[in-house]
Amino acid sequence: MKLDYVLALKTEDFMERRLQTCVYKLGLAKSIHHARVLIRQRHIRVGKQIVNVPSFVVRLDSQKHIDFALSSPFGGGRPGRVRRKKAAAASKKDGGDAEEEDEE
Repeated sequence: MKLDYVLALKTEDFMERRLQTCVYKLGLAKSIHHARVLIRQRHIRVGKQIVNVPSFVVRLDSQKHIDFALSSPFGGGRPGRVRRKKAAAASKKDGGDAEEEDEE
């Protein structure tokens, strides 16, 4: 019985189980290539484990646990370098205006 099921599998069935494809199909990435980049940059987790291998074969019960990593800026972690730099510049600019008003 199980052997018949295994023999009936096609290449497309395995390709649909890849983490790269699952991330794209869930809408976490804009394209299949973007999904690959997100996975390699350690932004994706399966359950509690960060996975950085795009060819990782996702089990059916693990598919609902695919999400952004907690340490990722996409998942509510520390903001990225550019966003931190812009925030620092904005706070410096706001602080600089307040000091000039106090001096006058």
